[in-house]
Amino acid sequence: MGFLSGKRAIITGLASNRSIAWGIAQALKAQGAELAFTYQNEKIQERVKKMSAEVGSQISLPLDVTNDDQIDRFFSDLSQHWENFDILVHSVAYAPADQLEGRYLDSINRDGFKIAHDVSSFSFSALAKAGRHMMNNGGALLTLSYLGAVRSLPSYNVMGLAKASLEANVRFMAFDLGPDGIRVNAISAGPIRTLAAAGIKGMRQMLTHVSEAAPLRRNVTIEDVGNAASFLVSDLASGVTGEVLYVDAGYNTVGMHLSPNQ
Repeated sequence: MGFLSGKRAIITGLASNRSIAWGIAQALKAQGAELAFTYQNEKIQERVKKMSAEVGSQISLPLDVTNDDQIDRFFSDLSQHWENFDILVHSVAYAPADQLEGRYLDSINRDGFKIAHDVSSFSFSALAKAGRHMMNNGGALLTLSYLGAVRSLPSYNVMGLAKASLEANVRFMAFDLGPDGIRVNAISAGPIRTLAAAGIKGMRQMLTHVSEAAPLRRNVTIEDVGNAASFLVSDLASGVTGEVLYVDAGYNTVGMHLSPNQ
């Protein structure tokens, strides 16, 4: 029996077997959790259903986090399968491609700013607001951030602001939901070659740099993030809330990097 036996977990944002959401799903399943998944649209519906079946789940439901009616409908549909749940993993982020290249002030515009914050940050609180009536005492909410929330990075641009908003969301939600026995945390993962990361210019160079500069001298994997997520949403972390846990091989702790031949 794993340390998540008897727990029910919702995984949002699953898109492929290279995604962080998939690494988290596999880790939670390995520790005994029962899983439910969401898919954004019909284009990836069959893919998500097939992947959910691989981890023994028959629950995959539509969810467009930009639509409040669909968020409400998701929890209504979920209630036909589960009376309640314990864990919600928010693995959703998006900014238009033109917002993620070039200089910050050249790329940013009002619509891009709104979209990035709506999808990447507001959706976390929207899901918590709509689903908290179904969450068990002792439940856990988890989202995914990145170093760009606290450091300026080339081409990350408006997504850095959206992630900063998301991390503030974690703190305010933790304070609000704490009296209900619900914890809220985030993982700030190092760069990983996922489909979502493909939209960020210079990803290959970023991966190389981090593998050379990080104390562990490697990049992290979706399995690394999944294992950390399993801990944070479990009773083993019952005293942890409002935190951002870095899973980046220690890269965030480095102040200066010299190339190997220096």
